[in-house]
Amino acid sequence: MPSQPPLGIGLLGAGFLAKTRARCYRALAGRAELVAVASRGFENAELFAEEQGVAHACRSVEELLARDDVQLVDLCVPNDQHRPLCERAAAAGKHVVCTKPLTAYVGQDLPPDASDEAISGRDRREMAVLATVDARAMVEVCADEGVRLMYGENWIYAPSIRRAAGLLARANGTILDLRGGESHKGSHSPYSRRWRHTGGGALLRLGAHPLGAMLWLMREEGLRRRGAPILPVAVTADVADPSRIASLDDEAATYVARGWVDVESWGTVIVEFDNGARGVAWGADTTLGGMESRLEIQASNARFRCNLSPHDLLQAYTPHGDVLADTYLMEKLDGSAGWSTPLPDEDWSSGHLGMCADFVDCARSGRPPIASGELGLDVVRVVYAAYVAASEGRRVPLEELDTWSL
Repeated sequence: MPSQPPLGIGLLGAGFLAKTRARCYRALAGRAELVAVASRGFENAELFAEEQGVAHACRSVEELLARDDVQLVDLCVPNDQHRPLCERAAAAGKHVVCTKPLTAYVGQDLPPDASDEAISGRDRREMAVLATVDARAMVEVCADEGVRLMYGENWIYAPSIRRAAGLLARANGTILDLRGGESHKGSHSPYSRRWRHTGGGALLRLGAHPLGAMLWLMREEGLRRRGAPILPVAVTADVADPSRIASLDDEAATYVARGWVDVESWGTVIVEFDNGARGVAWGADTTLGGMESRLEIQASNARFRCNLSPHDLLQAYTPHGDVLADTYLMEKLDGSAGWSTPLPDEDWSSGHLGMCADFVDCARSGRPPIASGELGLDVVRVVYAAYVAASEGRRVPLEELDTWSL
């Protein structure tokens, strides 16, 4: 029986995320092949293709989508491009990978010259409606076109979380509560500081990771125990920007990012599930010492702590920062002096490698992905319900989302 040819991958975008994806797809040699890349500027695509081993740099999205040797398109693009590019890729018969969040409210219904105030000042209920409409449209168009929509949530594929999920299934316990978050010192990209570019702050940009993992774990328990997913039914939440605390103005140096224009740098959501379990997910730009990504699972007969970053698989000590100079150790680490935890294989431990492997295999075999578009839709609904809850200072049942209108 002849072997199946590698799956042709097309990347849209040439930034940090696209480089991560390219490394992971390269590691799947024989199963995946980096065929083409397109970016806003052809020069960027050319440079990316040369550096990352992509066979072809395309001058446009249309050129990439017209290639018969591209079967899967990975969207490594800003949030406002997720729906339109997903729809174009699906119409071209390509499977679609979309990074988190699946969609966001970035003023897509307003004129292009709308002010920051008009976008971020929009009623949170209206934001929730529009973000949910876009997410549902992505799920539906891929289903209609007979292609897979795969949600790029790497936490679900992290070895620590996968192992914990397996042990939890073996123990056959009941999840009582989940606690997890992602935090670091804050992105210094100007795009992350404005609602018009991101559709939210730390809760969406960082908190979507633990939230996605929690929703998936509860789905899996429900399917195992009762034959139907355990679903989120209500949220309470709070958001803030602690970087605006007045005393920071008097400090000689502040090591966390400041200057957030209209988004939060700290956010927490409490999720109620339909069986009575609870989850607490947070995202914050207020943490020094490198990226911190953790999830804790409290079950009736077991407890699990999942450390995606940092973890102590490798520990290093240097008496001065010059010893390792600009060597990359882990994301968002300020320097290498003293003790640090260099991550031996960040793509593996973060789940990116396992995620890309699953997406490639499901596109080749026709099976559904572990992280589906439907999961991405649920994350969008929960996050934007959380923004409503924080804005209105109350518990918000998710069933209310379906009653809101513009």
